[in-house]
Amino acid sequence: MTESKRHYLSLAVMMLIAGASNAQRVPDDIDARGACTSIAVGKKASADGSIITSHTCDGDCRTWMNFVAAQDHEAGTMEAVFQGRMWTQAYDDSTKVYKKGAIPQVAHTYRYLDTAYPCINEKQLGIGETTIFGREMLKNPDGMFYIEELERIVLQRCTTARDAIRLIDHLTKTYGYADTGECLPIADKNEVWYFEIFGEGRDRKGAVWAAVRVPDDEVAVSANIPRIGHIDVNDKDNYMTSDNIFDVARRLKLWNGKDEFCMWKVYGGTNLEKKDKNYDPREFFILSTLAPSLQLSDQGESLPLSVKPEKKLSVEDVSRLLGSTYEGTPLSMADRHKIPNPKRRDKDGNLVESEPDSITSPVSNPWMRKDEVAMYQGMGDTGAMNSRTVSMPWCAYSTVIQLRSWLPDEVGGIVWISLDNPGESPRFPVFAGCTAVPRMLLFCGQRNNRPDAAITCFREANRLATVRWGEFRNTLEPARDYFWDKARRELPFVEKTWTEINQSDPKKAEEMLNGYTADFFAAEVMKWNEMAQYFWKKTLWGF
Repeated sequence: MTESKRHYLSLAVMMLIAGASNAQRVPDDIDARGACTSIAVGKKASADGSIITSHTCDGDCRTWMNFVAAQDHEAGTMEAVFQGRMWTQAYDDSTKVYKKGAIPQVAHTYRYLDTAYPCINEKQLGIGETTIFGREMLKNPDGMFYIEELERIVLQRCTTARDAIRLIDHLTKTYGYADTGECLPIADKNEVWYFEIFGEGRDRKGAVWAAVRVPDDEVAVSANIPRIGHIDVNDKDNYMTSDNIFDVARRLKLWNGKDEFCMWKVYGGTNLEKKDKNYDPREFFILSTLAPSLQLSDQGESLPLSVKPEKKLSVEDVSRLLGSTYEGTPLSMADRHKIPNPKRRDKDGNLVESEPDSITSPVSNPWMRKDEVAMYQGMGDTGAMNSRTVSMPWCAYSTVIQLRSWLPDEVGGIVWISLDNPGESPRFPVFAGCTAVPRMLLFCGQRNNRPDAAITCFREANRLATVRWGEFRNTLEPARDYFWDKARRELPFVEKTWTEINQSDPKKAEEMLNGYTADFFAAEVMKWNEMAQYFWKKTLWGF
């Protein structure tokens, strides 16, 4: 068998054992509302003074990404606004992409990284995302803008979070908003805001929105549920709202105008558990992890949008939270399946007191689907339950965006990107000063599992590791963490070298950043390909 045929055969078998189709869709037995998680960190809550925002793009959105160059535009130029780009399969694919309309272009647009939800520009403006749905009655698809197009236009034109919010207000007032409820944690190199937006009803094309500034010493979390509660419209430093925020609520009879106005109660629906709360298990787990002394309860109707962490967070800490699975808590599925401990007795049959009676089966993993949970329940494990963990195997990509005011924009802004499951995959850095991405990132592997798409390389090893998680995690997790060690060692040198080169040759400095990202990414691809082959060998006699 040729190496090429062997590679394709291994991919086909991998997809069969994972029980997945070629497209990384949200499975039928998963509530689509459990699709994204975002964490935002104020500069005094981070370990080094960075502003951080983030996003796990959970579902079958495109995984290709590319830089769109800064451009100058002639007067009278129009900018097209699209629907459907989120599902395309390559940087040059326009299949089922529809033009929703056009708006006047500005004289100059900034370079930005074009991910499914565009995420950073050359000025260190960064955006995360999580869909928060809200009440179905608020949506009007006749509006021009979906959220990803608003993000794209904002990154082309804005340098600060406040300006981004004002521009979204103008665009939705003028051209309309077509999407469901959305949350954007929008950050610049000085502050981060949590922005929530909804349509204003089926007979109107506009939007209603509110934004809250995350305190500098706090960390905010949102995971597919409206989170903003109280709004102080007189506090312009910390709150921003659409001018119709109260009028829409009265017109639609969502608020009587007398009771205290609570944003999530008025415009939100139920949470993932179909309860009238402004949080789900993900928010509760992350906030409790950050501030355990608060002794937060999951029995009330609300949790704070943000808390002051008891330990300041690094980008690695945020990444680990986005990759978490509730391990060590009752919600964890990783240790549900117990088997007799073979080391409980020595070779002579004597009891070994230091060894427990049972151990967790190596096939138990944190990401079990409902059919797998039903199997354990059928075997008598009545406590087994399906938990929507923070990290999911059907994640398309994840970003942790680091913004640093004390460095030039080119190296101050970094997007730490992972593909596939953020609980398994490593992250690679893409700088705000980069102008190109490695070629494998120009293609999406969601629909056809193409071997030249970057996500395919990570997915193969990740899925195989999940099959025998108790054993294979001991290989995968150190490999993932190695690349954080690599980044800590090398980034100071990269920043210093770029600064020196940029003084005399900015073009060469730009190429240096592109090259460093490409080399870092290539090292990860090589390691994950090696791991996949190792896992196949370890399963020679079956799973």
